[in-house]
Amino acid sequence: MTEYKKVALVTGGSRGIGKAIAIDLAKSGYITLVNYASNDAAANEVVEEMQQAGGCAKAYKCNVGDPLAVKEMTDSIIKDYKRVDVLVNNAGITRDGLFIKMSEENWEDVINTNLNSAFYVTKPISRVMMKQRSGSIINISSVCGVYGNPGQANYSAAKAGLIGFTKSLAKELAPRGVTVNAIAPGFIATDMTSGLDQEKMQANIPLGRLGQPEDIANAVKYFADSAKYVTAQVLEVAGGLAF
Repeated sequence: MTEYKKVALVTGGSRGIGKAIAIDLAKSGYITLVNYASNDAAANEVVEEMQQAGGCAKAYKCNVGDPLAVKEMTDSIIKDYKRVDVLVNNAGITRDGLFIKMSEENWEDVINTNLNSAFYVTKPISRVMMKQRSGSIINISSVCGVYGNPGQANYSAAKAGLIGFTKSLAKELAPRGVTVNAIAPGFIATDMTSGLDQEKMQANIPLGRLGQPEDIANAVKYFADSAKYVTAQVLEVAGGLAF
């Protein structure tokens, strides 16, 4: 008899926070499916790292802002694995700028990639989880979605939208045993924050340092494996930061 293994899908899983989440889930025994948009080399590197650590992994190239591409990806996943136990909606981009100068393109790109993608991916996967009567959906929001941030009206709006999405969906799926939670990272040391003023950021963080991608991976693991009676929550992983 084939040994049962849990399946996890991580969007935007080839770098930064998503990479740390994917690797941690693979090390925890999940068959980990890494979604990525364009960087084949980075995705293959993550999969190889997980496999070398003894995990099972596969990469899926797909622009999660494209509903037709998402359907093709999720149809393939459901056909091949029959189940999904954990979904992490992590894919995200930034197009920062003052609102008064923000182009419609920069607004729409961020909303589509950071918010609409969660709808596109979660809808088919949630159906599988409802049928299983189990599953954990974890949406990676941001403290910007909680407090707002100048120059990031598009990003903050998308991340705030994920919080509302989380709380509403949690109530819909709870009767089927599916939990839905969100994580709101603060300033995490990734490519996304590498161009920012590190000293200025740290001065506003009570713990006095930037977070690491692994800090977010630990929170994901909590929701995925331990928090069976926790749903509709937003966990800030930000070192005490509040704008």
